[in-house]
Amino acid sequence: MAVPKKKTSKSRKGMRRSHDHISAPNIVYCECGEPTLPHRACSVCGTYKGRQVVSSDNA
Repeated sequence: MAVPKKKTSKSRKGMRRSHDHISAPNIVYCECGEPTLPHRACSVCGTYKGRQVVSSDNA
């Protein structure tokens, strides 16, 4: 079994993992003007693809 001869430095480890990052989520703007995540119903007005899918009765 192969065993590393030297400790991998933080710098080298970071350079190896430089492509493993998660990109920022795309932001889509709802018809009401609020930013939402794609493929999700709007948390403010409750619409998705122009249809009312969640009741907006928060009172």
